[in-house]
Amino acid sequence: MSPAPRTIRAPEANRSNALHAGAWWLWALGLAVAASRTTDPLLLGLIVGVAGYVVAARRTDAPWARSYGAFVKLGLFVVFLRVVFSVVLGSSVPGTHELFTLPEVPLPEWAQGVRIGGRVTAEQIVFAVYDGAKLATLLICVGAANALANPARLLKSLPGALYEVGVAVVVAMTFAPNMVADVVRLRTARRLRGRPTGGVRAVLQIGLPVLEGALERSIAVAASMDARGYGRTASVPSAVRRTTDVLTLGGLLGVCAGSYGLLAAEGAGYGLPLVAGGLAAAVAGLRLGGRRAVRSRYRPDRWGARAWLVAGSGVAVAALMVWANAYAYEALHPGVVPLVAPELPLWPALSVLVGLVPAFVAPVPEESRVP
Repeated sequence: MSPAPRTIRAPEANRSNALHAGAWWLWALGLAVAASRTTDPLLLGLIVGVAGYVVAARRTDAPWARSYGAFVKLGLFVVFLRVVFSVVLGSSVPGTHELFTLPEVPLPEWAQGVRIGGRVTAEQIVFAVYDGAKLATLLICVGAANALANPARLLKSLPGALYEVGVAVVVAMTFAPNMVADVVRLRTARRLRGRPTGGVRAVLQIGLPVLEGALERSIAVAASMDARGYGRTASVPSAVRRTTDVLTLGGLLGVCAGSYGLLAAEGAGYGLPLVAGGLAAAVAGLRLGGRRAVRSRYRPDRWGARAWLVAGSGVAVAALMVWANAYAYEALHPGVVPLVAPELPLWPALSVLVGLVPAFVAPVPEESRVP
């Protein structure tokens, strides 16, 4: 009797093979870049679906992993707010399908080009939905990275020159998920006691304990940082400090300018070289600046083959969508004047599906594994 075929699946996550936190952020930023290249709601929904599937398959039960739902709700609120602004403040999009007319507020001559109220058309509503959906997808991609990447391990992987900044960023990133967890816990406790969870009074009664918990955590974090000698630096020559400042500042400016080019409609030509040059200069500056750090790293996270696959899938999605935006711009940006039904372009959709790679190669958390 022949042995049963072996199935290839990702291993169970442990301390030795846990995925590098930076790989999750590169994957999520790749999806965000892809979302910035299109306004097709079907493609944007596919990107959200890919991010949600990976989060559901690979997130843990840690407090920061529960923040994905809050980012989804924030994205829906952004879409709603964008539509409200379009209705109240008007839009430059012309339209022939009038839905209703609001009372228009007369404005002085110096406010020409701005109106409050007036005619509302279907074209401007659809344009607002497309525009808000793009921003919502960007937020959801960031929420996916926040739910999958351990903030403490991300801080541990930062260069020594960014240690102080990294502490502030990670503390800020950790505050939101913990606050969401506190709100959920307090709402559940009030519901079990038969008390209302909605209304202004309930919000105030829930907000005070949440604020108290945030203050207690901040005091504990401050005491822990002080006990570990946070802020100590080594002395380095002034020439090295000036070179570090020039390389780091110049590199970050190059990365910002290149990122703007990548996000713009026609900036990929100069965006990629600027990003590459800026990253090289910034890395050199950060390596020099790391001489000031006096802390040591215990068991640093390794960037293995699975991290390369996860990060590479996000980079591949971004690159393929940038290329698709160059040769099939109309397919990625459905028109609103005249109104046309959005279509799902085949090759861009297949490009987005590459982002599902982490759901099959990243180590599986113990609580997520199906026996």
